[in-house]
Amino acid sequence: MTNLSINTIRTLSMDAVQKANSGHPGTPMALAPVAYTLWQKILRTDPQNPTWFNRDRFVLSNGHASMLLYALLYLTQVKNSVTLDDIKAFRQLGSKCPGHPEYGHTAGVEVTTGPLGQGLANSVGIALASQWQANHFNKPGHEIIDYRVYAICGDGCMMEGISSEAASLAGHLQLPNLCWIYDNNHITIEGSTHLAFSENTADRFKAYGWFVQHVTDANDLMGIEQALNAAKQQKKPSLIVLDSHIGYGAPNKQDTASAHGEPLGADEVKLAKKFYGWPEDAQFLVPEGVFEDFKAGIGARGQGLFNAWQDKFKVYQAAYPELAKQLLHMQAGELPAGWDAELPVFEADLKGMAGRVASSKVLNAIAKKVPWLLGGSADLAPSTKTLIDKEPSVEAGNLGARNLHFGIREHAMGAVLNGLSVSKMRPYGSTFFTFFDYLKPSLRLSALMHTHAVYIFTHDSIGVGEDGPTHQPIEHLMAMRAIPHMVVLRPADANEVTEAWRVLMQESGPVALMLTRQNLPTFNRSNLGAAKGLAQGAYILADSSNPQVLIIGTGSEVYLCLEAYEQLKKDGIAARVISMPSWELFARQTQAYQDSILPPAIHARIAVEAGSTLGWERYVGMNGAVIGMHDFGQSAPYGVLQKHFGFTAEHIREAAHEQIKKNSTRV
Repeated sequence: MTNLSINTIRTLSMDAVQKANSGHPGTPMALAPVAYTLWQKILRTDPQNPTWFNRDRFVLSNGHASMLLYALLYLTQVKNSVTLDDIKAFRQLGSKCPGHPEYGHTAGVEVTTGPLGQGLANSVGIALASQWQANHFNKPGHEIIDYRVYAICGDGCMMEGISSEAASLAGHLQLPNLCWIYDNNHITIEGSTHLAFSENTADRFKAYGWFVQHVTDANDLMGIEQALNAAKQQKKPSLIVLDSHIGYGAPNKQDTASAHGEPLGADEVKLAKKFYGWPEDAQFLVPEGVFEDFKAGIGARGQGLFNAWQDKFKVYQAAYPELAKQLLHMQAGELPAGWDAELPVFEADLKGMAGRVASSKVLNAIAKKVPWLLGGSADLAPSTKTLIDKEPSVEAGNLGARNLHFGIREHAMGAVLNGLSVSKMRPYGSTFFTFFDYLKPSLRLSALMHTHAVYIFTHDSIGVGEDGPTHQPIEHLMAMRAIPHMVVLRPADANEVTEAWRVLMQESGPVALMLTRQNLPTFNRSNLGAAKGLAQGAYILADSSNPQVLIIGTGSEVYLCLEAYEQLKKDGIAARVISMPSWELFARQTQAYQDSILPPAIHARIAVEAGSTLGWERYVGMNGAVIGMHDFGQSAPYGVLQKHFGFTAEHIREAAHEQIKKNSTRV
């Protein structure tokens, strides 16, 4: 029955790819034995309760092999997951079996994978979340959190730099509940890995501080099971190097690149089925007894584990009601009552403070109320101001701390945040905004998965000053805004920073918070709009009766807009200043609200932002003025750069006069 079940995984995968005329059949054919062994013998999960909090997690990092996972989800009958019709509609619109696994789209998919190496780095975050939760919630005799994470990966994952970053961090932290299974098949799209990859991967991971094993035959079920059990006994992360044959059983395509990323072809499918002892003309066949095999294995074991955990949690709940309440809040993605009770209100101050400093004060106020808020920086915490006061650092032997040190590993940092987030933590990570590109792929997947990850970017403009153009983000804001489902917040003063945190903590998806290095005035709001207007994305900060010109600013340029407003008032010009910290939040508002802020009848408009001007035409129109950056920055003191690039109240005033003149002559 075991071989029958394994070959069912293989043939379902071949048939789905062949019917779709698209996909990757070779890896599921090779890895069906290890997947079967892991799910049937090792993985602690209940198919009828796929979101059970203490389940082990399975991550398919080489997500192109998605049919391996979909076949498992179908055969184990994961509740509300994949049906045979979905498999028959593999890679088609509306199917729960898209080309790569998608978190939130298909029950049982723990993270979205596809870009190679991302799943591996996600698994580090998941493993760390389990360790943190165990440290925080477990009590003697009441160990309710102990889940592990297993990730399957391939040669491509190992070549991608993110896997090196993540493996290095995991080894440094000595995560004992992490196991990667490396499909060592020596084949990529271009051919043999010898074309570009010749290092000794096992030795590399030993150098990282991992426990490394080698199974030389992917069909050796006993050897695989022994290796998985040995990994469970370690006090460090484990790597199992598994030698396999891509396209196993296909006589003309086994061990070739053509088995990797294209259908085998109808004739080769029949030949492979013949090799397996399978009816050659049968398609999408699940022989009698296969469902029963999985039900007797992972089904029965998982149900027993889930029921036992439920009973254990009831006892825990009675003994530790407050901790149990925290755990339930965390599972539900809810914030505890009074989480925002101590958010600071900042006094008006012309000297003001840097956005990063204000953010630190708000972060620490929230951290007191939300224990599962944790995070850190890619080696920049003293500058990004993202340390939680009086909290120790996360390190080997102290995985229940809250200050994370990602090292100079921005790409892995973003992916680890995603792993923490899907494990119901409230994570944040920080770096200088110019390094946004270093973690962009992870951040993009945050948006695709709707994870509640917070990205704190400081040094957000030419305000970096003397560090020069390499450290002055120019095009980054527009690139960030182009990502669907990403909320970008660029607050103008300390009180907008407070409101930005109030918003981002209640968002269900990822948020990018843009903060200054330099001090900004804290506005005296007695005659200005309230900072709570930030929640609408844009609000009127200063106004006039019948305004002639609209001046829209974000972040560090808003105070210049206010200064220009006062100058225009002396000129007899009625202006309106709009603080627009978030395009995304503003777009959510009703058309009536948007029109109340930006009246369609007022055509004289100016946008002021120390970044690329691309995109601002949506708010100022094709004839509006945009005071922004049209080239890279330069190295000089910030005040000199402001004047050099035109970020002055005088320049805004001149642009306002020009806009009024231009629009007064419009026909």
